[in-house]
Amino acid sequence: MTTVDHFAHGALNPAFAFGLAFLGSGLALSCAARGRAAGSAHRKRWLTLASMSLGGGIWIMHFMAMLGFDVPASPLRYDIGLTALSVLIAGVVVFVGLFVAGSGSPTPVRIISGGVFTGLGVSAMHYTGMAAVRVAGTLTYQANLVLASVLVAIVAAIVALWLSVVVRGRGQVVIAGGVMAVAVCAMHYTGMAAVQVHLDGVWHDSLRSVTAISLELPITLLASVTVVVLAFVALHTVSAEDRNHPVDLTPTRPPGKWLPKHAPAR
Repeated sequence: MTTVDHFAHGALNPAFAFGLAFLGSGLALSCAARGRAAGSAHRKRWLTLASMSLGGGIWIMHFMAMLGFDVPASPLRYDIGLTALSVLIAGVVVFVGLFVAGSGSPTPVRIISGGVFTGLGVSAMHYTGMAAVRVAGTLTYQANLVLASVLVAIVAAIVALWLSVVVRGRGQVVIAGGVMAVAVCAMHYTGMAAVQVHLDGVWHDSLRSVTAISLELPITLLASVTVVVLAFVALHTVSAEDRNHPVDLTPTRPPGKWLPKHAPAR
C-alpha cells in the first residue's frame, strides 16, 4: 500500500470545498423556504431550484476536495464518463429526496425516507466519483470507514431535508447552511479516509482519462452557467408570483390627516 495525500495543497481545498458546500446549501434552503411560502403553482419550481443548488453544491464540493487528493508515487487521472455520471447521480437523488420531503405536508416518515434515499444516493455519487480515479494500480477501501461514510451521508441528508422544511429566517438559513456544509464535508473526508492505493505499475484506461486540472475549465463553465440559470429562473418565478399576487404600494391616508383634492383652501 502506497502513501496517499488528501491535503496536497494544505488547507486551501478543504476551505474552498466548505465554502462551496455552504453556498449551495444556503441557496437550497432559501429556495425551499420560498417554495413553502409560494402557491402550489410555483412550489415545484422552487423545489427544483433547491435540488439543483444542493445537488450541484454537493458535487462541486466533492470535486474541489478531490483536487487535494494526490498519490505522490503515481500519476493521477479521472475517467470522464464516470465523472459525468457522478454529476447526474448527485442531481437526481437530491431532486427526488427534496420532492419526497417537500411535497405535501412534511411528516417524519417523508423526511426520513427521503433522507435515506438521498444519503444513499450521495454516497453513490461519492464512490462513483472515486471509481473515476485512475492510478498506476488499484484503489481499495476499508469497509468500516465506507459504512461510516454512508451513515454520515444518511444522517446529513435527513438533517438537510428536515432543515429544508423548517428553516425560515435569514439568520436560520445561514446557521443551517453551515451545519449542512459541515455534514457534507464530514461525509466526503470520512469516505476519503477509507481509500487505500496499491500500485502495480499498470496504467488502467489511460486513453479515456484526463488530469484534474483539465476538468477545471469545463467544471467552471458548468458551474457558471448553472448559477446564471438558477438566478434567471428564480427571478422569473418571483416576477410570476408578484403578477399573481400583486402588492398594493399606494400609501394609505390616515383619516382626518389629509384634505381631499376638491376641498377649498383655508
